[in-house]
Amino acid sequence: MTKTIEVRNPRTGKFDYVIIPPPPRLLAQQCNRARRAQSRWQELGVEGRITALQQWKQAILSRREQLTEALVNDTGRLSITVLEIDSFLASIDRWCGLAPELLQASAKNTSIPFIALQQSLVPYPLVGVISPWNFPLTLSMIDTIPALLAGCAVVVKPSEIAPRFVAPLLMALNTVPELRDILIFVEGGGETGANLINYVDFVCFTGSVATGREVAETAARRFIPAYLELGGKDPAIVLESANLELATSAILWGAVVNTGQSCLSIERIYVAESRFEEFYHQLIAKAHRLQLAYPLVEDGAIGPIIAERQAGIINDHILDAVEKGAVIHCGGKVEELGGGWWCRPTVMTNVNHSMKVMTEETFGPIMPVMPFPDVEEAVYLANDTIYGLSAAVFAGSEDEALKVARQLNAGAISINDAALTAMMHEGEKNSFNFSGLGGSRVGAAGLKRFLRKQAFLIKTNSTSDPWWFDRGD
Repeated sequence: MTKTIEVRNPRTGKFDYVIIPPPPRLLAQQCNRARRAQSRWQELGVEGRITALQQWKQAILSRREQLTEALVNDTGRLSITVLEIDSFLASIDRWCGLAPELLQASAKNTSIPFIALQQSLVPYPLVGVISPWNFPLTLSMIDTIPALLAGCAVVVKPSEIAPRFVAPLLMALNTVPELRDILIFVEGGGETGANLINYVDFVCFTGSVATGREVAETAARRFIPAYLELGGKDPAIVLESANLELATSAILWGAVVNTGQSCLSIERIYVAESRFEEFYHQLIAKAHRLQLAYPLVEDGAIGPIIAERQAGIINDHILDAVEKGAVIHCGGKVEELGGGWWCRPTVMTNVNHSMKVMTEETFGPIMPVMPFPDVEEAVYLANDTIYGLSAAVFAGSEDEALKVARQLNAGAISINDAALTAMMHEGEKNSFNFSGLGGSRVGAAGLKRFLRKQAFLIKTNSTSDPWWFDRGD
């Protein structure tokens, strides 16, 4: 018998929601249903798929209030929830606008005069999306929307920590007959996600390095593509010439947005020695102004720690740093308030790379600040990591910043700002090191990765023999 999973509310600490994972046989049936329906979805053509997705968007808009409430209960925060919904709806429009051009077949002559080439794009029939809890809606849909437009059927397995948002999406989905059978949501934990990989043709996973390794290994045994976006330990480098007013504001935002619960968060900060003291004093002053979204969700910008396990990791990193000599200037502890776990923006100095807070993913609003004597040392420290997702560089000129940025092992580097990759969708990027595997999920590649190229080589003259055949005349 399948065990139910109780879901904790991050604001109250109460287990107030229940999901029932599908047994393997039911999961297989759901995947087979989507696979059978995929050919009809593909035959609709790109314009038909756009129409269906726009109908779904309108149905979601009519249920926006329910979706907002569900996401607030999933995550305990409001302002980011509003932004998450707006970004999701905008992504439907953006991909619908790009898809017709990206999905065009092509035909041309070749270097052999009587051989023509036609190329078509064939979607993977069934894509599995396994998404995390920190941005439940965004990260379940970031791969799903382009895959649908490419002509794939999609099965989404959201995190068991934040699954409430699925219900209003399903209510909207049921009003669009063309989508009902080719977009499936399955609720469950890690076992369900692992089982899902056995039934799909392409898997997208967003989450931890440890689980990502398991996903990659399972996908490799099945000989299917795996797209993995994993952890990050994003550095910010502040050069001597940087505008500190700009740098402190941008880095603070990049470090604490969504309470630091983002793989794109700034998690370690390196500042030129001559500007170090001035920088961290400004950062502390700005951090003090940020308030918790407590007791009311509207009260402040810092929401609760969504996953209870993560509260323990954040606390462990803080204690490890303090035990090794770090100095806490603000924040510095995980608090229980109203049953939820909270952490105020925390600035610490006297840190080094022997500390977990400088080397392991913290996933909280923690800002360790470390001075560097020269640019070579700054680059060395920034690259001293198993990760390579993104980074930021601040300098007095674009050229100076880019000179440093080009030496960093990271897929996306913000210049004189932080975490821009979360808002910019045009720049294709790849994760470095253990931060991920596979093609870019942004830019044109974000859609094209769900397609296989098929070439038709057409002989255009009436010669009966192959061109290379020597008849010996």
